[in-house]
Amino acid sequence: MKSYKIVLFMALSILGIAGMLLLESCALNPLAWQPEEKPAFAGKLSLNEKLSTTERIWLNGWYGPEDIVFDKEGNLYCGVHSKEDDFTDGRILKIDPLGKVDVFLNSSAWVAGLHFDSNGNLIALSHKLGLISIGPDKTVTVLASKDEKDRPFLIPNGLDIGADGKIYFSNTSHESAYTVKYGRKLILELRTAGGLYCYDPFTGKVETLLDGTYFGNGVVLSADESHLLMTETEKYRILRYWLKGERKGNTDVFMDNLQGFPNGISIRDNGTYWLGFSTKRNDALDRIHPNPGMKKFVYALPNFLQPKQELFGMILNISQQGNVINALFDTTGKFVPEAGAVKEFNGNLYIGGDIVSYISTYKLE
Repeated sequence: MKSYKIVLFMALSILGIAGMLLLESCALNPLAWQPEEKPAFAGKLSLNEKLSTTERIWLNGWYGPEDIVFDKEGNLYCGVHSKEDDFTDGRILKIDPLGKVDVFLNSSAWVAGLHFDSNGNLIALSHKLGLISIGPDKTVTVLASKDEKDRPFLIPNGLDIGADGKIYFSNTSHESAYTVKYGRKLILELRTAGGLYCYDPFTGKVETLLDGTYFGNGVVLSADESHLLMTETEKYRILRYWLKGERKGNTDVFMDNLQGFPNGISIRDNGTYWLGFSTKRNDALDRIHPNPGMKKFVYALPNFLQPKQELFGMILNISQQGNVINALFDTTGKFVPEAGAVKEFNGNLYIGGDIVSYISTYKLE
């Protein structure tokens, strides 16, 4: 009788686990996609350990400096969240040139994109309020929380401002706030969400430039502002949206089949770009992308069995034509585990990311 109860308990447990896996897999509705063969790390992309010389600015227990910006006095600003895997609360930190860290604003939310406008207002992307303006007196004004179709900006991401004051930004999704699990869902489903937008401060209106993107992320204007670039993280590519000229309103692929998951992108004084990556590509993920059923199974696995993001620092300097000029790596991930944010200031690179608890600094040669 005792052995019968044990067998019955085991059978019910197996059925329960199977039922949970089935229920969880039904929450994913993935599309099949065949990625191109991953290019080799060769030539100008040959692996090196240049990022092993970085130093760290610790953030007093906060995580996630997804974007970095400097004011005229050389103070650094970044948005952070409270725990490595909790994105529900956050602050904007201010770090002076000597490294002192203070809370600039209790934003009560993780803040991604940051940029100062011509009036000294800090324009930011709040995961609770959307596109906001923070005045010199720290007064917060909500500029836009939804698009023209009344869809909320739940994961606003990359940001840049034109010389005419127009604000360009991405929103990864209007369906859910960001969690690690939801980010995994977006990558596995390969369905468009969110978009690319322009906010006009003179009319107060939002214009959708691209409706539906594949994990739209970093945004930057070209030096002549004829176009802007936006990284599409889950498709390993960068899109170019034309703002002027004969191709105005059109989109093409600026760089494709990249070696990793592109994230933040910023412009240098010479018009070239710094491109940061969350990590390198995962061979197992590329193999299951053509198989929706396998993606559903992987998504349903318990968290401890889920594939983990590999720690891998990777930054590219790319030309205005989309060619690689130089590459910086930390293949161990010990010094730069991710490079979601990359900004150059006074001869140094400042490197952040979604879940790191510090900003890495790299002295340029």
